[in-house]
Amino acid sequence: QVQLLESGGGLVQAGGSLRLSCAVPGSSFDDKGIGWYRQAPGKQREMVAIISSVGSTVYADSVKGRFTISRDNAKNTVYLQMDNLKTEDTAVYFCTAGVYSTDPEQVDYWGPGTQVTVSS
Repeated sequence: QVQLLESGGGLVQAGGSLRLSCAVPGSSFDDKGIGWYRQAPGKQREMVAIISSVGSTVYADSVKGRFTISRDNAKNTVYLQMDNLKTEDTAVYFCTAGVYSTDPEQVDYWGPGTQVTVSS
C-alpha cells in the first residue's frame, strides 16, 4: 500500500493563493502520473491537474491559467500552486498516483485529502 501525504490546505480569501504539497514514496514516484482531484460538498470528485513522470501536464478547464502543477524529483514531491482562488475552488483536495490519465479509474492510490476553503 502506497501512502500519499498531502499538506498545505487551509482557509484563504478569494483572490489569494495556496500551495499544496504531496509527498510520494520513492518507489511509486518515478514512473507514475501524480495528480490532484477535488470534491466539493454535494458534487462528484473531479480531476484538477495531473503531471507525468516526464513533466507533461493536463489541467481541468476550470483551473487553467490559475493553478500550476509541478514535481520535484529530488524530494519525491508534487506541488499544486493555486493562485487567484475562487469560492468555487472550495473542496477537499486529494493527491493521487497511477497511470498518467484523466480517468479516475486509472488512479491506483489516493491520499486522505486536505481541505481548501476560499471565503468571499
